[in-house]
Amino acid sequence: MDADEVRRQSTTPLGAPAYPAGRYRFTGREYLNILYRTDVEAMRRVVPEPLTVGDPLVKFEVMRMPDVTGLGSFTESGQVLQVQYEGESADYLHAMYVDSLASIASGREISAFPKKSGTPRLYVDSDTLVGTLDYGTLRVATATMGYKHAPMSDEDAVAEIGRPTFGLKMLPGYDRRPRILELVRSQITDITVRGAWTGPARLQLFEHALAPLADLPVREIVSASHLLTDLTLGRASPVFDYLQD
Repeated sequence: MDADEVRRQSTTPLGAPAYPAGRYRFTGREYLNILYRTDVEAMRRVVPEPLTVGDPLVKFEVMRMPDVTGLGSFTESGQVLQVQYEGESADYLHAMYVDSLASIASGREISAFPKKSGTPRLYVDSDTLVGTLDYGTLRVATATMGYKHAPMSDEDAVAEIGRPTFGLKMLPGYDRRPRILELVRSQITDITVRGAWTGPARLQLFEHALAPLADLPVREIVSASHLLTDLTLGRASPVFDYLQD
């Protein structure tokens, strides 16, 4: 393979890439979102400048993605923190746990998604929507919500998942020092809402050294949503370079 052909590749290994290039369209993406209030100082300790923290709101999410162009079928879970950037209200991706290598590799390499391996699940147990997250063999989160108790407007659903999103892109060089260290912004686009509901919800987080979701403890459940959507993942663009600014 000559050098020009190498430059045209999207990722390694050559001849069997971890993921395909291109935009990713999600069909039938299902969310369980629980928004809760945590301790403001705990949240400030994990939110990088120049993002700022106001009301310390955290969204615990479990997402079932049965049909993703190029990436297949997988489930994802994590914590998203509500922040501000230059007067704009936005989300900061704090932690994401995924059961798909293609999703982990593409999320970390192409964008700035803080993805690592985990085992999330989203299912219906009788009259209850249940989201769980295991790290290894241990349970680190359990979320429950009344199944389709009340309708939620399409407008509120789009506003919830279409917020600007920030992530921290960190790529070390061969000397172990950062080669890329940037704050990047992205946004979900082309959203079609197939269904949206709200209802009563509860969330339990369990202590774990390598999946420390409980470091942002649940102090108050603010709201919950169950969404079924089609959408496109927008491209990330850098907004702040920690090595230059």
